[in-house]
Amino acid sequence: MTNGVAWAPLHRADGSASYSSNGYSVIAAVNGPVEVQRRDEIPEEAAIDVVLRPANGVGGIPGRVRERHLESIVEKALRQIILVSAHPRTLLQVTLQVVSSPADGSATSGLHQSASALPLLPALLQSSTLALLSTSLPLKKILTATLIAVGPGGELIGEPGADAVDEALSLHVLGFSSHGELLVAESDGAFDIDTWEQVYDKAEDRCRGSNAGGSDETGDIDMESTDQDSLERAFRRAVEEKSVREHRWKEGLR
Repeated sequence: MTNGVAWAPLHRADGSASYSSNGYSVIAAVNGPVEVQRRDEIPEEAAIDVVLRPANGVGGIPGRVRERHLESIVEKALRQIILVSAHPRTLLQVTLQVVSSPADGSATSGLHQSASALPLLPALLQSSTLALLSTSLPLKKILTATLIAVGPGGELIGEPGADAVDEALSLHVLGFSSHGELLVAESDGAFDIDTWEQVYDKAEDRCRGSNAGGSDETGDIDMESTDQDSLERAFRRAVEEKSVREHRWKEGLR
């Protein structure tokens, strides 16, 4: 698995994590709950503010439109996994910094004016979820997301590279909760319902692996799963390793 995870790269944030996927590397920072302005206050739950910062700064009006669209998708997805009712009349701030993209492999690249923004979306969703896991905020579930491309011959390509993205007939980002719910479904390009159903099956298998098709009565993740390829399992391993390191540090103080 080529995806990379790093915990707490930012020491001044309440929670942070970095994630690399499809050639994109993103650092997410979470702060809050903090005081919210009255005009943004929600009486019975927390407000969520997502800010996306491309690697090369503001990219003009078309770029800002794409960024606002991605921020909206991420905000709606996070609202479904965070227990927002636990912190009414407060604000949760999520900042997403794009560090690099497959355009040139450097931190000077941003969102291209003519390209689809969907290849970046999984890294935004995954880094946000990981950053939330590094905080003390209560979550209802976790989210995993993947990119699927439909090639010129109709073949499905999971987590495609830049060349496959450029040649694709359509691109799809699907995100699933640890309860098996479809939380994110975004597509670009031309496709039919049969193709979309195949994309759904492939994305669900990539995200949930052997957990796909159902979970136990509580919807809890099976921590004893032996599936080594799914993103959900990779998240479990990352959290387990983080917990082991933290306990080892605490043991050293005794």
